[in-house]
Amino acid sequence: MAGGGDTAGRRSGNPAQAQPHNSTSAAPIPPRQGARCAAAKLMAPEQRLVITLSSQDTPPGSTSASYPATMAKLAAALTVLALVACVARPCQAGYGYPNPVPSSPNTPSPPPPPTPITPSPAPPSPIAPSTPPPNTPPPPTPSSPAPGLAVGYYQNTCYRAEDIVREAVRNASKGIMAGLIRLFFHDCFVRGCDASVLLDTADPNSATEKFGIPNLSLRGFEVIDAAKAKIEKECGTVVSCADIVAFAGRDATYFLSNNKVFFDMPAGRYDGRVSLINETLINLPPPFATVAQLKAGFASKGLNADEMVTLSGAHTIGISHCSSFSNRLTSNSSDMDPKLKKTLQEECRSNNGSDNTVVQDINTPDKLDNQYYKNVLSHEVLFDSDATLLTATDTSDAVRANAKDTNQWEEKFKAAMVKMGAIDVKTIANGEIRRSCRVLNTN
Repeated sequence: MAGGGDTAGRRSGNPAQAQPHNSTSAAPIPPRQGARCAAAKLMAPEQRLVITLSSQDTPPGSTSASYPATMAKLAAALTVLALVACVARPCQAGYGYPNPVPSSPNTPSPPPPPTPITPSPAPPSPIAPSTPPPNTPPPPTPSSPAPGLAVGYYQNTCYRAEDIVREAVRNASKGIMAGLIRLFFHDCFVRGCDASVLLDTADPNSATEKFGIPNLSLRGFEVIDAAKAKIEKECGTVVSCADIVAFAGRDATYFLSNNKVFFDMPAGRYDGRVSLINETLINLPPPFATVAQLKAGFASKGLNADEMVTLSGAHTIGISHCSSFSNRLTSNSSDMDPKLKKTLQEECRSNNGSDNTVVQDINTPDKLDNQYYKNVLSHEVLFDSDATLLTATDTSDAVRANAKDTNQWEEKFKAAMVKMGAIDVKTIANGEIRRSCRVLNTN
């Protein structure tokens, strides 16, 4: 899950065109379209970007408290450029970190302290776990959901909620499904799992997380909108957008694993009321992160090194823009497999400055499996943040164990997804149930 992958689908002329079928997709938001082009255009020759840091800014790698301010300046500058860059001609929607970008500090700066959390009201009894899709044996239920969360939370208030989300995901393309897993990760890592990543607007003085550099290519918003619209029609405003994102990430995992990896996802999250662009770069690990930075970043969210390696297995699906790993194609120090490097150099070559896309897993690009770990061992991965897993004993051992035993990795992936889904959960005390996932309630 760490790094710069664009889990939008297999390499194609325009992966952003993939849309869920038979769903009521919301109309595109014009400013959003412009912002999502930033990564592709930053690499164009006519739009080279030079960022000058003042003497007060912290150098890359420093753990000074001033680092978030530096990253905030960078995010603001890149966002302004993005909004201007795509006016003149169409952009290829997609994801790619500008390279170079100041690397994350060894110890990521935490977001502002959250409002004290009080337990959410428990759902009416009885509570029943969600029903897995047909022909799927019921998985073990997590033994200790986070306070306020419960399996089968909507059994009495909107008993078809999880089925509605599952159908919306089922009708999506595999590329969008991959994007839904990444959407869940990016939501939880900034202010917790509170659907703040879905907001188009929130604070009049700041753009939202959606416009942050790591989020410019997120996919799956239409699936969330379609599920929310149907739930609102059937049940009213009782199911949070945050829970819909969590259910969608779970269901995408199931479908992309050929109906093999299913698990109960506890629910009861409330939607957050805050979403700030300057909190994305300091909380989401970049594709050039070192193993130490990855460990620190995940630890700040309550996830250990083994869970970090486990969730990184999601890089077995989806695509990435070449700008996210271009340094590995030209650097003599890159340990990338020579044959893969040559292939990528050809696929990434562009005569018009466009930022091409390639699949992240050359062996099983559309299947969620443990192939990623075999690719790490054979040096057939795209990002520095993938290759770096072999540079520490504990993460290297975890890679080898996951590569050897697919069943073990699947069980760990289920548990890690549930644990990630409990990060900084909002309650009725500091959240709301949005009527529309893209905007805050007005009353």
